[in-house]
Amino acid sequence: MNPLMPDVVVNGEIIPSAAIAAEAQNHNAPAGKPGWAWQAAARAMVVRALLLQEAARLGFSADPQMLDGNTKKETEEESLIRAVLDAKLEIEDVSEAACQQIYDTRTEVFRAPTLFQPAHILLLAAPEDAAARDLAKRSAAEFISAIQKNPKAFAEIAKSNSECPSKDSGGTLGQIGSGDTVPEFEAVLNELDAGALHPVPVETRFGVHIIRMDEKVEGDILPFSTVKPRIKEKLEQTAWAKAARSLTQQLVANAEIVGIDLDKPIGVAA
Repeated sequence: MNPLMPDVVVNGEIIPSAAIAAEAQNHNAPAGKPGWAWQAAARAMVVRALLLQEAARLGFSADPQMLDGNTKKETEEESLIRAVLDAKLEIEDVSEAACQQIYDTRTEVFRAPTLFQPAHILLLAAPEDAAARDLAKRSAAEFISAIQKNPKAFAEIAKSNSECPSKDSGGTLGQIGSGDTVPEFEAVLNELDAGALHPVPVETRFGVHIIRMDEKVEGDILPFSTVKPRIKEKLEQTAWAKAARSLTQQLVANAEIVGIDLDKPIGVAA
C-alpha cells in the first residue's frame, strides 16, 4: 500500500486506495500535483460514504427517480443520498425582503443585455504561434495609427487585410448583444463609447483585432418583479449549499476516519 495514498476507513468501512485513485480522474489538480486530485477524490468518497451510512441508520430504501426531463435515472446510491439530504436539511424559505435587499444593493447587475454595433479587423494568429502573434500585433498597431490619422481608412484596411467575412462590409459586425462574443472582445466593447476606436490591438483566441464601436445602447435596469425569481433561485441554492456543508461537517465530526485528515486543506499531507 502506498503510504502517501492509503486506504481510507470511514466508521470501519474501507474505501480502497485504488477506488480513490480511479475517482481522482474526475478531479482537477495543478500540473505535477496528482496527490491533490487524490485528496479531493478521497474527501468526496468519505462524504458519500457518510451519507450512505446515514441512510442505512435511518432505514431508508432506495427509490431512484427520473432526472433531466425523464432522460436519466438516479442510481440507488444517488437516491439514498437524496433521501438523506431531503430529510436532514433544514432550509428556511427565502423571503421577498431578502430578494429585495439583493436587488437594492446590486441594482446595476440586473440590466437587460447591452446592444453593440461594432466593426473589427481580424488578423489571424494562433495563440501558440508567438512569431505570428508578434507580427499581427505590430501590423495591427500600424493600422490603428493609420486609422487614427484618417478614420475613413478603416473600411479599406478591413477589406484588404481582415481575415473575417465581415471584411466585405468594411468590418462591420451588425448588432450583437452581451454574451455573443468571447470575453476579451466583449470587455473592449463594454469599455468603448460609441464612435470610439480602441487604441491598441486586442488579442483573442482567434487572433489580433482592431475594434471600433459604431453604436452602443446600454440595457435598461430590469424591474424587481422581473428578476425576483432569478434572485430567489440563487438564494435558495446558496442556502441549500450552506445547509449541506453543515450536515456533512456534522457527520464528519461524529465519524471515525482513518487515512485522511479532513481538517487539513488539500495540498497538506494527511
